[in-house]
Amino acid sequence: MRIVLDTNVLVAGLLSPFGAPGQIVRLVSSGELTLCFDARILAEYEEVCGRSRFAFDPDAVAALLDFVVFAGETVAAPPLERSLPDHDDEPFLEVACAAHVDYLVTGNLVHFPEQSCEPVTVISPAGFVERYRAQ
Repeated sequence: MRIVLDTNVLVAGLLSPFGAPGQIVRLVSSGELTLCFDARILAEYEEVCGRSRFAFDPDAVAALLDFVVFAGETVAAPPLERSLPDHDDEPFLEVACAAHVDYLVTGNLVHFPEQSCEPVTVISPAGFVERYRAQ
């Protein structure tokens, strides 16, 4: 299954491995899910995970991102025709549209209004885990 993962879900999964975001990070780490990304998304993952307030082990973050690059799918995405409420979220939707992913998983559903995101299915981490288990 191919997904785009918003940075907030990645960070939440690294902070707490027991919730839905943590389950998703484990599915990515085990190769069960393929992350689709571009250079902007990868740079945001690296920048946010490197913030001192999270105190993530830099080697562990580097290993995870190396795995994402190795096992994931790099996508060249054209710009959106419509803007999102938070322009920083646009790369995630652009990649999701270009890659025709199964889901874009985010903890900020309000930043991805349905009318702006069609035909991409934007879903919360809990909703994604529920659908994944139902397969």
